[in-house]
Amino acid sequence: MTEPTGSPPRWQQAAADPGCIVLSGDWTLDHALDMAGQLRGLPEETAEVDATGIGRLDSAGVMQLARFAQRRGLDDSRLRFRDEHARLVQAIDDVSDDRPPRGRDYGVAAALERMGRAVHAAARDIVQLVGFTGENLAKLARTVRQPRRFRFTATVSHMEQVGLDAVPLVALLSYLVGAVIAFLGSTILRDFGAEIFVVELVSIAFLREFAVLLTAIVLAGRTASAFTAQIGTMKAREEIDAIRTLGLDPIDLLVIPRLLALLVMLPLLTFLAMMAGLAGGITVGAFDLDIPPQMYLARMHETMEVRHFLVGLSKAPVFALVIGLIGCLEGLRVTGTAQSVGERTTSSVVQTISLVIVIDALAALWFMHVGW
Repeated sequence: MTEPTGSPPRWQQAAADPGCIVLSGDWTLDHALDMAGQLRGLPEETAEVDATGIGRLDSAGVMQLARFAQRRGLDDSRLRFRDEHARLVQAIDDVSDDRPPRGRDYGVAAALERMGRAVHAAARDIVQLVGFTGENLAKLARTVRQPRRFRFTATVSHMEQVGLDAVPLVALLSYLVGAVIAFLGSTILRDFGAEIFVVELVSIAFLREFAVLLTAIVLAGRTASAFTAQIGTMKAREEIDAIRTLGLDPIDLLVIPRLLALLVMLPLLTFLAMMAGLAGGITVGAFDLDIPPQMYLARMHETMEVRHFLVGLSKAPVFALVIGLIGCLEGLRVTGTAQSVGERTTSSVVQTISLVIVIDALAALWFMHVGW
């Protein structure tokens, strides 16, 4: 082991101010042990550190002095360096926040702080969503007044992606869920000899709730994530800034076509899901309950009311707005990295599914209270 070279680190109190410590010598890695010993020997009443007398200084010395200042509660103005050392100090200070994060505090105060931050973030997201909704409605009204702004080709393309490409998945899921509901209902109703009421169970459940809810959840996971990823990738590549530079409005170009496509296709997919769910009930009735399809359809025709169909279909445009607005808003909030695109895509799916279920529950309670 080689001996340290240069002048060892030293300190002394300033004659005019005992609370000011004047440093001298070389504060480098060669004198790491001496630096630690010298700093431990500084008096508790130290209020200022004058490092302008240091001869040689490296990153080890800067970090030792910075940690000492942090332990003693000294701010940056109380730790002075020479001009030629200032750039090294600034560079180390710039990367000091890249240290590994501290372990999570599980105390009550820390939990309350995290809950407060989460509530504040949720409130901020709600305000942004409401503002984004108002902006889109205003620009949609402007598109009605100025039809030349309408992007017909983009809208039709998104209608194909949102609607036609989702038909097989929505139809299959609705058919299977309708069959499962009929099978489970018949298992209970068979004990009372009332298997025929499976017709009302499947019809009312799918017309009012399951068809629109299943369709919205499928599109929330499939379409909202696609919108976020597409717009977020454009944001990361600065393509949206280029659109603004060309004098175009990203809302007119990217958001409104997607929103209109959802508003048109979600009610159509909901109707398809209703038919598929009823078909699942007919299948179970024919093969498991010995209810012929003619009898099943006749019973459904006698007991099914149009209001159930209208209640279910009335929710579709609301869910379409929620899915489209959240998917596009999260895409526009991407900060420019691949990690941000992934985070926003996950956030859009979680938000849309959660909000769709909450709105559906509130709508069900409201329709029940008004007698629909």
